Amino acid sequence: MNIAWYIGLSAVIFCIGASGLIARRSPLVMLLCLELMLNAANLSLIAFARMHGNADGQIFALVVMVVAACEVVVGLGLIVAMYRNRMPIDIDRISELRDPRD
Repeated sequence: MNIAWYIGLSAVIFCIGASGLIARRSPLVMLLCLELMLNAANLSLIAFARMHGNADGQIFALVVMVVAACEVVVGLGLIVAMYRNRMPIDIDRISELRDPRD
């Protein structure tokens, strides 16, 4: 299979994630869109690694997956803490997380 198909699919998935990140205001949906974007980047890394015949891209994709898992844990922890404190979940209405000096 030609690498252009993998890169095209990766671009479509990345565009879906980017448009969802821009259009939505829910932090949970924003995290999901970030995950889509990271998975699109992983797909292109693995496709290029397969094209060149080495495992460097696959190893880097594994590192990106670990970072994405850490990002989800921190993000979901913040969302649960906001929900428990009865803070608004809408991104535009959150003011408690801002620096008080601003």
